[in-house]
Amino acid sequence: METVIHRRRQVNATVFPILFMISFVHLLNDSVQAVIPAIFPILAESMQLSYFQLGWITFALNMTASIMQPVVGLYTDKKPSPYLLPLGMGSTMLGMLGLAFAPNYYFLLLSVILVGLGSAVFHPEGARVVYMAAGTRRGLAQSIFQVGGNGGQSLAPIMTALIFVPLGQFGAVWFTLVAAVAIVVLFYVASWSATRLREMPVPVRKGNTGKSEEARSANKTMITGMILLIFLVFARSWYHAGITNYYPFYLINEYGLRVEEAQIYIFLFLAAGAVGTFLGGPLSDRFGKRNILLFSMLGSAPLALIMPHVSLFWAYPVFLINGFIILSSFSVTVVYAQELMPGKIGMVSGLIIGLAFGMGALGAVALGGLADLIGIRQVMILCSFLPFIGLFTFFLPSDQKLKQLAEEQQA
Repeated sequence: METVIHRRRQVNATVFPILFMISFVHLLNDSVQAVIPAIFPILAESMQLSYFQLGWITFALNMTASIMQPVVGLYTDKKPSPYLLPLGMGSTMLGMLGLAFAPNYYFLLLSVILVGLGSAVFHPEGARVVYMAAGTRRGLAQSIFQVGGNGGQSLAPIMTALIFVPLGQFGAVWFTLVAAVAIVVLFYVASWSATRLREMPVPVRKGNTGKSEEARSANKTMITGMILLIFLVFARSWYHAGITNYYPFYLINEYGLRVEEAQIYIFLFLAAGAVGTFLGGPLSDRFGKRNILLFSMLGSAPLALIMPHVSLFWAYPVFLINGFIILSSFSVTVVYAQELMPGKIGMVSGLIIGLAFGMGALGAVALGGLADLIGIRQVMILCSFLPFIGLFTFFLPSDQKLKQLAEEQQA
């Protein structure tokens, strides 16, 4: 009896060393992935690539990294594979090695796909590790994990300037060392994960044959909730893509700013978003996950609405506050999805994180095409209405309802 109680206490405890390790690897993984679009000018010059060819590289990277995530998660939900983490990072290492020595465009494309596959393995399995190490503080744990990814993405321009500008395409070989460090850390994390999987209690299902009416109703509510959540991720990702990819052009065209001046506003949006991503998790532990999702979408709606119309002076605080609010739901969305479908941690984590990548890529393409047709100003005004889709958050199950649904599904 004492052994069972001790194990339960271990499972419910927050394991911060593991969380910091997986967050560190998230930083390394996302820095490698973010380097690829950052070195486009280098690749375009060294291999004489067109914009269309560069676009296919982006598509191959983002769509591989996003579409394969729920597939990997679905497989590991049925057959837990902790050591898939270092194996996936091995794919990333091979991809960066191929990138350094790619003799032609098609070899380059294959190398990028290998990096995308590595990322597709890491994110859902990394989220599973976070779920197991979180204990009762799942919001905080997911925030620690996600802030590592934000840090990695922000390092890409610096690494491009320090490594690729002086060394050219061959500079990618140095990132095989980054992947090697990540593999070493992931072997330790995978060992811990394998041990924790053996310690975690196996849910006991009630009932003899078939599912009860309550279980079927709970399952239907969960699926409806997941569809709504995906719709919210769609709105947030498209809005994020519109701001980061095209708002600088709006500022340049409407206010006559230089490129470097326009980028300051985007930096404020992303920097505040990184803070919001980190704080959103612990705030959701205190105030409820659905409440933070609601605050994130509807709280940013009035700011998004006025952003295309404010003066440059007032644009500073508006960008800062809006970035914090809209991205405060990033880590919360993943935790909410995990609790909405508790038996499918890997699949839903991959689905939500993967959609954030995939929808952002599709949004960038769609909004760019629309800007060519109707103009950048009209597209920015249309984007300002996207956060109002957050009204659908009212139809998501409450945090208390999530617990009730999990119990009914086991009935």
